[in-house]
Amino acid sequence: MNDNLHTATTKQSMPNSFDLDAYNYDLPPENIAQHPAARRDQSRLAVLDCENETITHRRFADITDYLRSGDLLVVNDTRVFPARLQGRKATGGKAEVLLLHYPAPIQPDPDAAGWQSAAALALIKSSKRPKPGSSIFFGEDLRATVRELLDGGKAEILLHFPATEGKTLTDLLGRYGRIPLPPYIRRPHGDSAEDARRYQTKYAVQTGSVAAPTAGLHFSAALLEDIRRRGINIAAVTLHVGYGTFAPVRTEDIREHRIHEEYIEVPAETAQMVNQAKRSGRRIWAVGTTTVRTLEFAAAESGQVRARRGLCGLYIYPGFQFRVVDNLITNFHLPRSSLLFLVSALAGREKIMHCYREAIDLGYRFFSYGDAMALITKP
Repeated sequence: MNDNLHTATTKQSMPNSFDLDAYNYDLPPENIAQHPAARRDQSRLAVLDCENETITHRRFADITDYLRSGDLLVVNDTRVFPARLQGRKATGGKAEVLLLHYPAPIQPDPDAAGWQSAAALALIKSSKRPKPGSSIFFGEDLRATVRELLDGGKAEILLHFPATEGKTLTDLLGRYGRIPLPPYIRRPHGDSAEDARRYQTKYAVQTGSVAAPTAGLHFSAALLEDIRRRGINIAAVTLHVGYGTFAPVRTEDIREHRIHEEYIEVPAETAQMVNQAKRSGRRIWAVGTTTVRTLEFAAAESGQVRARRGLCGLYIYPGFQFRVVDNLITNFHLPRSSLLFLVSALAGREKIMHCYREAIDLGYRFFSYGDAMALITKP
């Protein structure tokens, strides 16, 4: 059979909700937010009522009009670490290292007495790809050794740093590292002081992400306090966002896509709060797609959420049966992305795509520093 004919026949027989092209849309470059709103809670907010199929346009601070006493708001308390390191090879050539996750400590350092090591996967950018065994220097007290070169430009590396009291790897990454902004945010000279402050949520405490859970960027300290004052409970889970969140989907049938795994933690207290809220018929609001994945991954078939930690590889696309999450606060996601599949699974693909088109027409700002949506399936 002719390849083109085979492709056309496959597309005709594939339900629209599984066709990758059904999640494509045209976004003018000026709609991609390059900087955050002047105030966190003054971003725009598109409220999609999935039951009545209506879209209301508000400011993010107005989210309190849709929350009610007794609701449970679940957030992702991960913290972005400075994962982008500028260094030099032993030959003097420049090398940029992007850590793909927070390095895992190895003690003691097998190569040097008085030093500690931590292992990580990384992307290395340099004029000539470094060879296994070669070193990259970031400062007198931080260097990397390339252990193995992997497919896709990745490498296994060891970071080396002195085993001295008061000098942690977190401190050293803070000194030498930069915030790893997404590729669609243009910073010719790297991240700014504003990025270091604004590319973190106000409740970020657990260090380990290379990208922010961006729905949470809209919450100011004052808004969080107002929410608590209104009798809305707030609970936290952790999902450390990996570089895989930016990985493109390359399969025409989205069911064939392989989702990346990310580390999650659901504390016992959070599991208890979620289960109590569900039993009493109160609504569960997730802040961000990362929180959705974590809660639904931790839920048994009965819908009971269990305390757990480990790698989460849950892939959510249309047809998924949600057991925990009722309503979702989220940003506007990239076309043809797994995050767009997730929000479509909750609200319906056609409703989501209609809302995106309307938001573009109204000049909404998209992606990490952009505006927000509230998807309400349980009014």
